[in-house]
Amino acid sequence: MPPIVTGAADASTAWCGEPGAAQVERHHITLHGRPMSYLEAGEDTGGPILVLLHGLAGDATHWRDVIAGLGLQTHVLAPDLLGHGASATPPNADYTVSAHASRLRDLLRCLGHQRVSLVGHSFGGGVAMAFAYQFPERTETLTLIASGGLGPELGIALRTACLPGILRVAHTLNKLTPPWVARLVQHSATALGLARGADLDELGRVLHALQDLAGRQAFLCTLRGVAGWSGQRLDATDRLYLLAELPILLITGRQDGCIPYQHTLRAHQLLPGSRLELLDAGHCPHTEHPEKVTALILELLGRSEHCRIQSRGRSAS
Repeated sequence: MPPIVTGAADASTAWCGEPGAAQVERHHITLHGRPMSYLEAGEDTGGPILVLLHGLAGDATHWRDVIAGLGLQTHVLAPDLLGHGASATPPNADYTVSAHASRLRDLLRCLGHQRVSLVGHSFGGGVAMAFAYQFPERTETLTLIASGGLGPELGIALRTACLPGILRVAHTLNKLTPPWVARLVQHSATALGLARGADLDELGRVLHALQDLAGRQAFLCTLRGVAGWSGQRLDATDRLYLLAELPILLITGRQDGCIPYQHTLRAHQLLPGSRLELLDAGHCPHTEHPEKVTALILELLGRSEHCRIQSRGRSAS
């Protein structure tokens, strides 16, 4: 059997963050014969590793506003999922949520980490849930931010992206549109209340990330596996009871135009022991309210550590 990983993970400084924040490093390894990249911050404290999973057309840098702060108190990993960022974008790979979860398990095993606390945004939330279902013995806590996989409804932008040829058209228009025109359209849409500035910034980031043909193909393979014109194909709410024993934090934005916040409210009802935070934000609360989201995640980790210490004490007695 060929090795899961070959070569050592080479490191380079990604950014240093604000004064007093943890340094973030970029690592590159070869996993199952394919390049994989991840960000890392903080030192191993002996507790579970915190893993941040980005959404569709994103990458690990989407956690830029929170990873350095989290790294001050815990050990953080943020991988570029296959088909995203600096990781490989093979045309015929398995881009299902379960395959992403299995690759994450293999990455963690290569790095020597047994148990992790998961944070997943949007599509990354689906991957985080799949990991928790498939590898419960490796899962310590779960945080879902505007997670997919909790209901069928989906914003018009992602449903439209599933249509044949639409991404190529959008890429061409984006490439040919002068920057000043794009800025004028964004300003006008925001001023007229047609769209939120943060959501338009996110759309611009997505279009920029899909400039590469291989990246667009990987994006479409991933998207069409979980969504279509009618909405999301996958619904994990019938299995949420399997996660009932986990410490779970649910975060969503009232103004999310991509995945309705009601999906997260329903998940909270199905998980009575979970904590719900409904923020004044769009689809990316961690970029709009990074300090708040960082504090919420650290609080969840603190509660989990307290429960683990209590459990050890009961076992010893």
